[in-house]
Amino acid sequence: MSDDQVDLAALLCSRLCHDLLSPVGAMNNGLELLADETDPAMRARCIDLLNESAAAAANKLKFFRLAFGAAGGFGPTVDPTDARAVAQGLVEDARTKLVWDVPEGPLPKAAVKILLNMVLIAREALVRGGTLAVGAESRDGETEIVVRAEGPKLVLDAQVRAALEGGLDPAQIDSRTAAAHMVQTLAQRGGGMVQIAGGSNEPLLMGALIKS
Repeated sequence: MSDDQVDLAALLCSRLCHDLLSPVGAMNNGLELLADETDPAMRARCIDLLNESAAAAANKLKFFRLAFGAAGGFGPTVDPTDARAVAQGLVEDARTKLVWDVPEGPLPKAAVKILLNMVLIAREALVRGGTLAVGAESRDGETEIVVRAEGPKLVLDAQVRAALEGGLDPAQIDSRTAAAHMVQTLAQRGGGMVQIAGGSNEPLLMGALIKS
């Protein structure tokens, strides 16, 4: 394993830990409140918050395991049903809807990781929620992935966009841009490319192409 690969793995681990701090911290606070609380209504509310935080932590772990790790085994393909399940757990809430248009049948593992990391980036860009649509298709030895985000406020960090486009200096890659860097790296290794359009006052569209 090269130094670059080790560095990327470390950054992805940092990203995972950062995203888990909030729900795990909320569970810790909830347990402390529950230990001192005597009012039945407040205890019930504490338990509800604990359940919500535990579910959020579990959903993020499942997502990152497939997006960053070796979930699905070491074979060359992944069942997109698994990807849909973890994407729903991460994306869908009271403000954000996931539209999934990926046909049944295995997809190349690299394509699934690109897809999920694009979902992660698009979800973060939907500051006030909205609709996140995902599509993928394999034909003629190539796999195309498209992720579209639309909502009342879209903010795509400039460095994340640069990392997706392959224009960010490697020395500037950090835990915030690691997912975008992973997308670009996987697309390049797959003999393909990444394209981005829109954002801010118009829908954000991200696409990738790799050779299956």
